[in-house]
Amino acid sequence: MSDLISVKNYNFTYAGSNKPALIDINFNVKKGEIVVIAGPSGCGKSTLLRSLIGLIPHMYAGKSSGSVIVDGLDVSQTPISELAKRIGFVFQNPENQIFMFSVERDIAFGLENLQLPRDEIQNRVIWACELLGIIDLMKRAPYELSDGQKQRVALAGVIAMKPSILILDEPTSLLDPYTAQELINLVKKLHDELGITILIVEHRLDLLLNIASRIVIMNEGKIVLDGKLDEVLTKKEAMLIGVGIPTIVRLQNLLKEGGLDLGRISLTVVELANKLNVILRDNI
Repeated sequence: MSDLISVKNYNFTYAGSNKPALIDINFNVKKGEIVVIAGPSGCGKSTLLRSLIGLIPHMYAGKSSGSVIVDGLDVSQTPISELAKRIGFVFQNPENQIFMFSVERDIAFGLENLQLPRDEIQNRVIWACELLGIIDLMKRAPYELSDGQKQRVALAGVIAMKPSILILDEPTSLLDPYTAQELINLVKKLHDELGITILIVEHRLDLLLNIASRIVIMNEGKIVLDGKLDEVLTKKEAMLIGVGIPTIVRLQNLLKEGGLDLGRISLTVVELANKLNVILRDNI
């Protein structure tokens, strides 16, 4: 698999600040990966995202060094409009990117900016709505929708552009647990059906255990841990940083401290239950 994102020796300090926001970032993402980016508030996650989608350096001034290459393009030398064809970005609050009078017009907005033929725009809007299960919302006004529906509309507007990379910034923060799980399932569906590469900044890591291939943990502007979830989330550094360790991982850590080492961490309840059943059966 080739690297779609390559960040090398990257540093960034905002204009007017003496403290670097990002320090010596080295970060590669391969085609088809689902990568979680986690860490406490102020650790540099948002700055990293801005650097990937071109808001830095094109809209946020500051001092930088190193390189950020996305889908073969040097971000510092590429207009945001060109990057937007390759990278889809979904904000934490969908109302930041939904502003037209109807769902249909909102999803078509980015396509119209690309000056695509009218027939292709209509076909892409319908395709995205069907893919995300919101075909019945096309004629409705965004203000009539629930938070979960708004998030789907925002996602549809991005997917209609057919990007090779999808970035989501805390997409479940405004959603109840059930709707949040529905959204994550939908993200997995997009990955499986479109082969799209996905980066998710998220605090509720329990939602992502079954879909993410890798987790990157940041702290104080640096990447401090990077690897498979079952390896990274059991490290003491992850716990000390304050990342929200999922309950199923914390339970196995406690069992290990108590003398019951189950080996590789299980990331699903079913897998953990099967391990415990084997142990109970063998000791009866």
